[in-house]
Amino acid sequence: MLDSILRRAGRYVRIMAAINRVVGGIAMYLLLVMLAILAYSVASNNLAGAPPVWAMEMAQFTMAAYYLLGASHSLQQGAHVRMYFLYERWKPRRRAQADSLSMLVVIFYLGVLVYGGVQGSWYALEYGQRNHTVWGPYMAPIKIIMTFGMLLMLLQCVAEWLKDVARIRGIDLTQPFPPAVPANLPSLPYVPEFAEAFQPALAASKMD
Repeated sequence: MLDSILRRAGRYVRIMAAINRVVGGIAMYLLLVMLAILAYSVASNNLAGAPPVWAMEMAQFTMAAYYLLGASHSLQQGAHVRMYFLYERWKPRRRAQADSLSMLVVIFYLGVLVYGGVQGSWYALEYGQRNHTVWGPYMAPIKIIMTFGMLLMLLQCVAEWLKDVARIRGIDLTQPFPPAVPANLPSLPYVPEFAEAFQPALAASKMD
């Protein structure tokens, strides 16, 4: 039963890793989009005497999307800041124990954020919420993107917690498991004549 649970957990970890690689790769280019918006704003201010009213808010929205959509990929890569004062002195098993406990706190915190994000996104969609600025953009798109980023972060934290629990048991969930062998598989009798007959074929396959 434990082997089956670990196989499913390993598949979940690898699926989340694949999803976050794709989302993180897309979010990476949002930084270029933000820089292009700011460059256009500066050019418009110098050439036309006034920047567009949407430039600053759009740059802020792009930065928020970049930060939240890339957060789960950063967590997967271990790029978040750690306090290494004591952590670096610990053995891998003790690090996994500490990480598994702290990750539970992060999972709870992100769960609250996702719940609030869903409520805020639904409110923005239902009432057509706009930002109280000169441009007055609709808030639903950026709220949905931010909630999606927090959800990915939450799911990746679950994957990290599973990896930490497996490390405590000396198992690496990032590596695929070998195919399961049924416990009741009958064993074939050893026949010397058949073994001798297959010796030349086995030797030829090794030479190839």
